[in-house]
Amino acid sequence: MQAKWVWIAGVAALGASVYVYPALSAQNAAKSSPVKMHRLYTGPDGQTHAEEIMVDFGPNGLQGFKLKAGAGAEIRRAPPGRVADWHVAPRRQYVITLSGRGEVELIDGTKIELGPGSIDLAEDLTGKGHITRVVGNEERITLAIPVSDK
Repeated sequence: MQAKWVWIAGVAALGASVYVYPALSAQNAAKSSPVKMHRLYTGPDGQTHAEEIMVDFGPNGLQGFKLKAGAGAEIRRAPPGRVADWHVAPRRQYVITLSGRGEVELIDGTKIELGPGSIDLAEDLTGKGHITRVVGNEERITLAIPVSDK
């Protein structure tokens, strides 16, 4: 029963991150920095690459941003110092950092810092993949949301 409430809290946190931000006034939205999402994908070379995607909230900053979310969202906890060595994403999914800090490392040495509010779209399902680390002295809590193929 407790897991059900944790899941509901995670979905509420996602809703807050996706729908509360656009509810800011147009003036505040225009002054705020853009929201970025990192997309990890497998390139033609079989290696994981990353690109930044700017989240578009519409012309006045008040519209919501639709995620292509599917069922089966999970809240995950990783202790300080945890390292997930070279791996690919288990499925196409959004990974949103709720608390704590982490980093993703690519084959070319690029490191992407992850902190509260970081949104990643993991689509590197083949190849060598990437390394994920928890950095700092606190656990990292994430919300993983499968991507719908619809």
